[in-house]
Amino acid sequence: MVDILHRVGITAPQGAVYQALTSPDRLAAWWTADTRGDGDTGGVLEFRFAVGGFDMKVVEARPTERVSWEVIDGPPEWIGTRISWSLRTEGDFTIVMFAHEGWSEPGEFMAHCSTKWATFLMSLKQLLETGTGAPAPDDLRISDWH
Repeated sequence: MVDILHRVGITAPQGAVYQALTSPDRLAAWWTADTRGDGDTGGVLEFRFAVGGFDMKVVEARPTERVSWEVIDGPPEWIGTRISWSLRTEGDFTIVMFAHEGWSEPGEFMAHCSTKWATFLMSLKQLLETGTGAPAPDDLRISDWH
């Protein structure tokens, strides 16, 4: 198994970052505009993009500390993988430790997804620091896979 890992510092309180990871409206402001569902533990979040989508079961939603999802529908490479964010404060920053864990093997699609996760994490940072994110369909296009 292989994992995608990222670290980003955001100048916003942990509570604001947590809300952006659990509220469908806030998720829609940085990841994809077509977001709906329940961001509480046990809920399911649905994310739709022009090229498809994902359904995530919320495995853990620990206020201001951690969010974890299991992918229950989407591309075959994603099914059964876990996506998580751990939050902590360092000085003026909320440090976000991101992981997309459980990929069966590294490959070109995983590399693409790693880059896209990085762009969406920058969208999250932008949303919380400026008030405006860059969710799909207005996200940064990195290749023919979007």
